[in-house]
Amino acid sequence: MRVLVTGTAGFIGFHLARRLLALGHSVIGVDGMTPYYDPALKAARIAILKPEAAFQDHRLMLEDAEGLLALAEATAPEVIVHLAAQAGVRYSLENPRAYVDANLVGTFNVMEAARRLGVKHLLLASTSSVYGADEAVPFRETVGGERPLTLYAASKKATESMTHSYSHLWTIPTTALRFFTVYGPWGRPDMAIARFVDGILRDRPIDVYNHGAMSRDFTYIDDLIEAMARLMAAPPVLGQPAPGGIDSLSPVAPWRVVNIGPGHPIGLTDFIAAIERALDRKARLNLLPMQPGDVPSTYASADLLEALTGYRPATPLDTGLAAYCAWYKAYHGFD
Repeated sequence: MRVLVTGTAGFIGFHLARRLLALGHSVIGVDGMTPYYDPALKAARIAILKPEAAFQDHRLMLEDAEGLLALAEATAPEVIVHLAAQAGVRYSLENPRAYVDANLVGTFNVMEAARRLGVKHLLLASTSSVYGADEAVPFRETVGGERPLTLYAASKKATESMTHSYSHLWTIPTTALRFFTVYGPWGRPDMAIARFVDGILRDRPIDVYNHGAMSRDFTYIDDLIEAMARLMAAPPVLGQPAPGGIDSLSPVAPWRVVNIGPGHPIGLTDFIAAIERALDRKARLNLLPMQPGDVPSTYASADLLEALTGYRPATPLDTGLAAYCAWYKAYHGFD
């Protein structure tokens, strides 16, 4: 199968491309290599993918509608997985326009390509941040998600609504994937786990917000990719809900939204303690108040994911952190 993956130089796109190639698929990779974080890390990921004969590497900003459509028509993908985006909750407070350009305009251009090609399945990355101020936990796809607290979250919620309209109008099978705090080797350097590990290794204080009174549903990258690969093979069909009676399937479109998270929130102080175990070093904490736009907790319901695929993320935190810390030390040259 030919799969167009946007954001193949990114953390999740890189891992997904590797998995798809290992499964025997052809991957048409698209990435703009923006400098939001060190492009050298993105280049290192692409360097691993390039030797694969079934991988194509294309430099393209998704805001370039004509360029994207020309590439899509020339390569004729059967499935599109749209992962490229302007990420980062805190950066959305500094540069909100980047989220409008990349996430809204870029996603619209991907939708247009999917419409023109009549793809079998469009999957796009959303985020647990769309749940925002929701308090009912675990977060379920069928409830809430209407009160995002940052423009990043709002832009992702908007892309869900945009793709629903196109799914309805043009019968495009579409799955929106709400990711819950993904971590693992080759992860983004702007994420808290990277800052924590780097600070501990350098014996520098690490910033801990809300005085540590926070929790996150941490999803190991291999679990996320396994879930995505299974969902890719299960496009929504109008009028055919998932077994078990729990489904976000639209009543008017072959469209659904699915959480990908283990459903086991970990307290921030417990998370830091697990990093200390993985590194065999102690952290020095700089306790700070909550940042604007942040939320105290995320907590996924994985019931729909399991109903659709028979799978839910289950990698133990200590196992995932050991793999991440080993990669981080090797990549950054720590002894």
